Amino acid sequence: QVQLVESGGGLVHSGGSLRLSCVASGFTFSTYLMSWYRQAPGKERELVASISARGRVTNYADSVKGRFTISRDNAKATVYLQMNSLKPEDTAVYHCRNPYKDYWGQGTQVTVAS
Repeated sequence: QVQLVESGGGLVHSGGSLRLSCVASGFTFSTYLMSWYRQAPGKERELVASISARGRVTNYADSVKGRFTISRDNAKATVYLQMNSLKPEDTAVYHCRNPYKDYWGQGTQVTVAS
């Protein structure tokens, strides 16, 4: 059974930091690119960041470049999203995803207060 379980969301003030985690099971995590997406109320889902299977290549949305860092630990089947200098516009539900298999986690809420 495939599972992606996110954690680490919460309420922070503008300029604060959060670290999201996504623990995967039920598939060979280390062989797949993984991504973080977010969806704010009334907005379309947005690709935030991606990381290659071995972690050597990362990509970011322009809106988070320089503030967010995606990483992974294949031994722990976990992908992370370190979010610094958070802004109110970062408020959203954040999901991790295996885009090749279209596996999604249930999401974790991030709220940034001004």
